[in-house]
Amino acid sequence: MAKKGNRIQVILECTEHKKSGMPGMSRYITTKNRKNTTQRIELKKYNPVLKKHTVHKEIK
Repeated sequence: MAKKGNRIQVILECTEHKKSGMPGMSRYITTKNRKNTTQRIELKKYNPVLKKHTVHKEIK
């Protein structure tokens, strides 16, 4: 049987949107394997406010 608790939910927040000072925030929820990926993840995701793909970093 597989162990429970290795996969956790994380929130990704746009880094460029935070710097721009525009209202609102682009956030995505995804999961990661805590055992294989111990450091914070960075993914390129679409930001609908800026209308382009930007780097989103894990928060918390």
